Amino acid sequence: MNVLVLLSIILFTLMAIVGGKKGIKSFIALFLNFAIVIATVLVMNDPNANPIWLTLLACAFISAISLFYINEVNSKTMMAFLSTIVTLVILLLFIIIITDQSMIQGFGEEEREEMMAFSLNIGIDFVKVATSVIIMSTIGAIVDTAISITSPMREIHYHNPTISRKELFLAGIRIGRDILNTSTNTLFFAFFGGYMGLLMWFKDLSYSFGEIINSKVFSDEMITIFTAGMGVAIVIPIASGMTAYYLVRDKQKN
Repeated sequence: MNVLVLLSIILFTLMAIVGGKKGIKSFIALFLNFAIVIATVLVMNDPNANPIWLTLLACAFISAISLFYINEVNSKTMMAFLSTIVTLVILLLFIIIITDQSMIQGFGEEEREEMMAFSLNIGIDFVKVATSVIIMSTIGAIVDTAISITSPMREIHYHNPTISRKELFLAGIRIGRDILNTSTNTLFFAFFGGYMGLLMWFKDLSYSFGEIINSKVFSDEMITIFTAGMGVAIVIPIASGMTAYYLVRDKQKN
């Protein structure tokens, strides 16, 4: 049996046992999101397509599947979805500027030897592609943080319906502060875990610390990590504020 199939079966079994119906939905959502990413990449091959708009549309679908398909449509998922979209819009302008100014688009010197046999004149704007990669890399962390804030805030409001909007907002901020450290650490060590071979290669090439920091491959990944961390930090007050406003207003109406 193929090892990927075996691992998929093991993962499905564990998710079904631990998560029950939601665990099964989460497993299916994983492949649905993967299909969206593949479809986005295929459409990006069209020179007339705009990679940034395609990525934003894909992120919206990924967020909807991750939130609504698994947890259904309710106040916590709606607020998490809206706060995710608002955070992406805020980050978009910054990502475009930093990608253009840092010149991280394209391939680094370490990758050129493998690409020499291919033509890079394919009619695609690599600045937009690099921007799309960063946006796509941030969506998972932002959605995870958003739902991790809106869900406990709804529980707090449910068990304490007389809580004020300000107190509920501050409760969301305190929850976010606990999440912020673990989320940024997850992003940081995911990079070093995935690029351990690259760091060893830098050592074999006798790169100095300055050469490592200034290499395009390393800078690209670090900018992605920092941008994702910024997204996590930004979504905390946005999700807290939107959820507090919605829950208290809804209670007052009822």
